[in-house]
Amino acid sequence: MLLVPAVVRAADKAPDDDFMGYWLSQGHDGVFLIGRCGDTVCGHLVGLQYEGTDVPRDKNGKSECNLLMLTEFRPSSDDNGRWHGKILDPDTGHIYQSQIWSPRKDVLKLRGYIGLPLFGETQTWTRYTGTLGPVCKMPH
Repeated sequence: MLLVPAVVRAADKAPDDDFMGYWLSQGHDGVFLIGRCGDTVCGHLVGLQYEGTDVPRDKNGKSECNLLMLTEFRPSSDDNGRWHGKILDPDTGHIYQSQIWSPRKDVLKLRGYIGLPLFGETQTWTRYTGTLGPVCKMPH
């Protein structure tokens, strides 16, 4: 009997279930929904802290509610559990390189950078299990 080794392309790998879902940002002022977007992983801003009824807007005047901010995430070719993609800064409109990974259950690390990951900043996000009000409003 001939055994043929299984070959799995990096793009065919699915992130661990602990990776997908709702995440509370490090500053506790935003909730992101991370999931599949075709053959990549992406994240939308689905929860915001704001007063009154006026939803915060990005630099172009577009509502930040459901804003696509994490895009084109694919697994790293070195199989270290990190996914590489892009992150949008809605205040400036700049798009940065980014990495996301889950070092343990209910914890997500996000590193945004310019050029090399060495020149960046890492945030720690936690699983969000709360509720969200209408128009992406987070409870206080």
